[in-house]
Amino acid sequence: MRTISLLLLVSVSAALESHDRSHSVSRRAKRELLLRSKRRWVLSTIEIVEEDPGPYPKEISKMFNTKTNGIQANHMYRIRGMGVNEEPLGVFSIDKESGVVFANKPVDREEWAFFHIKFDVLDKMTGKEIDRELAFDVEIHDINDNAPTFLQPQMEAEVKENSQEGYLPLRIQVKDQDKENSQNSTITLSVFSQSPQVPKIDVSQINNNVAQLTLKGCFDYDKVKKYEIILHAKDHGKPSLTSTAVATLNIIDSNTHLPTFKERTYQGELLEMITSENVLRLAVEDKDTPKTPAWRAEYFIITGNEENNYEIETDPETNEGILKVIKGKDFERTTFNTLRIGVKNEEPLFVCESNAPPFDSVNVTIKVIDVNDPPHFEKDVMKLYIKEEEKPGKMLLIPKVYDDDSDISKIRYTILEDPHDLVTIDEKTGEVTTIKKMDRESPSVHENIYKIVIGAIDNGEPPATGTGTILVELQDINDNVPELVNNNIIMCGNKVNRVMVPAKDSDAHPYSGPFIFSLGNDDDVTLKQRWKLDPATGEEAGLVSLKTLAYGNYSVPLLIQDQQGTIGRATAKVMVCDCEGRDVCRSKHPLLASMGAASIGLIIAALLLFLLLLILLVCECGRKQIKFMPAQQDEGIQTLTCYNQEGGSSECKTHPILLPKVGVDVDGVKLGFMKMCQTAPAVTQKMDSYNSLGQFTMNGNMTAMRRQSEGEKLMSDHRMHPDIVFGSMWRSDQAGTYQGRSTWSQFSSLKSNHQLEDHINRRLHMINGTHVDHPVYQPYTYTYEGQGSKSQSLDELSFNSLEDFQFLNDLEPRFKSLGTICHQTIREKQQT
Repeated sequence: MRTISLLLLVSVSAALESHDRSHSVSRRAKRELLLRSKRRWVLSTIEIVEEDPGPYPKEISKMFNTKTNGIQANHMYRIRGMGVNEEPLGVFSIDKESGVVFANKPVDREEWAFFHIKFDVLDKMTGKEIDRELAFDVEIHDINDNAPTFLQPQMEAEVKENSQEGYLPLRIQVKDQDKENSQNSTITLSVFSQSPQVPKIDVSQINNNVAQLTLKGCFDYDKVKKYEIILHAKDHGKPSLTSTAVATLNIIDSNTHLPTFKERTYQGELLEMITSENVLRLAVEDKDTPKTPAWRAEYFIITGNEENNYEIETDPETNEGILKVIKGKDFERTTFNTLRIGVKNEEPLFVCESNAPPFDSVNVTIKVIDVNDPPHFEKDVMKLYIKEEEKPGKMLLIPKVYDDDSDISKIRYTILEDPHDLVTIDEKTGEVTTIKKMDRESPSVHENIYKIVIGAIDNGEPPATGTGTILVELQDINDNVPELVNNNIIMCGNKVNRVMVPAKDSDAHPYSGPFIFSLGNDDDVTLKQRWKLDPATGEEAGLVSLKTLAYGNYSVPLLIQDQQGTIGRATAKVMVCDCEGRDVCRSKHPLLASMGAASIGLIIAALLLFLLLLILLVCECGRKQIKFMPAQQDEGIQTLTCYNQEGGSSECKTHPILLPKVGVDVDGVKLGFMKMCQTAPAVTQKMDSYNSLGQFTMNGNMTAMRRQSEGEKLMSDHRMHPDIVFGSMWRSDQAGTYQGRSTWSQFSSLKSNHQLEDHINRRLHMINGTHVDHPVYQPYTYTYEGQGSKSQSLDELSFNSLEDFQFLNDLEPRFKSLGTICHQTIREKQQT
């Protein structure tokens, strides 16, 4: 029997071993072998362990293909993709001949959890693919190599002292980088320790990565103000990994203490019927943190303030209660007043495990001190009804006054408010009498009521004054006549022939409108022919023009009668005009703006005709006489104009040349062209007669005399040749018309350079150089250098012939070089 049992045991063991061996072989085949299906690659996912220590390279799989017919020498294997020639590089490789796949180094699953690799089998000779491209995957098997971590290793939160049991305002977050939803990433949180240990603080885990602190019990700010809790996080991997974090709780003080009065009784005094801002101050103690809602006190009156004479408020700095009197107390009614005052905090009281105690309260006794009470009227407000405009001297009333602590017979009365001084008051009796008429339409009357304030003054110490108000309601009478609201009226003559004229009456109904309107002068026939009223009754009348009126101002007298027959006279000033917009007279435009295009065209045509006639007149006059063109005014030149000349024009056909290259030189102006022209006899005769009078003299560049030999002095008086004047200024054709404008402009610029010298020489000739009235201003002859200076600014320099010029030989070398150049230039000019 024992032998049979042993045989059975051996058989079972062999069977189990055979099953385990076959199962292991099948798993290895699943991971490592390539199966053939219609010459296609079939491969399961290859799995390798994360951070495998090796040794490396380590075989992880082998590949083959039935299409190669088992001949290894004719084909080779190739892989590519992640971990081969893509990041991360060099993790996997393959033996080209055998097809064995190797892992070359360990892999961190938290960086690369999965690889997708492509592989091919190639012909060695041609390098072409033997079969289609396929791929296999490599999955990294996770190991527990990462401990759970807190997102905040150091956490801090503020927690109120009055926090209830339950969740605290501190959330904890953790994470584990290992594979999700695995034992390696499953985390358990707990409180490792806390200091101090009371009350109990725990952690409640909401999910795998989030938890929150909880409280069981109550905080006591007076005992502990800060707690430190060490939190512990542990994963479920093998081996299990852990980490810790520190949470700090700062306790904020809450209202856990009631305020208490420093004294149990308070007393104060106040004057009768007097209000006060500070009758008494009440102080309290509070153990909570100052300047917080748990410390600030709120005072309230429990009893004794039924008439609302008092109120109490808190001083924000001292936390004291300030008792105020907002309505005075009457000594005759109350001598002492007792108040019951309580106190509490702004923040409600927090009690952890027991009922809240009652708030503190004290009694406050107020003594009322008697003072002189003012008299008081029987009625504070007295109303009267009278008609307006009654004669002065009417007695309005005699007030009744009472005073509990003074002699009524010694009370004095006075007027305190009377805007228009309409009444007076008897100082002893208080009788109020009018001294002026009261007008309901007065500005001081509001809603038919005129207000008067009187005062009663007793003989106490100090004297007290009581006041009373008299309201006089004035009854209206018909004391105002109707009138126009606006005397100036605009009638748009281009739109309507009617305009509404409103009226008003300061009196009230029934002494005002509706009114009856009529024209003011029945004897004026023109008025009736021009105007009528339609409608003629109501609050306004319609003023109608019976015929078209010229634009202008019109005065229309009107009679306005109210309901009682009182008539008012008024004059409506009507402006009839051309309107634009909303009954606004069109503004006047300038005359040209109102003229039409035809009128403007006629005016322009007339102006053009006048201008044409003026041009013809000027041209006609120009044919009959020759005039010298006046010199330009800004150059100050004076010219001679010859009148009444009817002689022949010049026979010269050549244009005058101011600076010819050949001919006689007259002070810088060549006269060579004179041989080509012959001046008309009449002109020559006129000029000769003028020269004979000795009134036309020139010097310098403008003289007509020939020069004397070089080195001689200039003559002070020379005649100017007439041909030069006319040759320079004029060119006349056979008809005698003037055509020398361009020639004149050329010559005027040259002539302007010599005007000053010309003017001075003429003046010297007039005084003849030796006039007895001018002994100081003797004529002075300047040194003649043979040619007029081209630089006018140097003409005023004079040289004394007796002066020694020896200093010229002693100049510096630079001046000698300049002199040599200038001397050479002068010699070249003389040769030409």
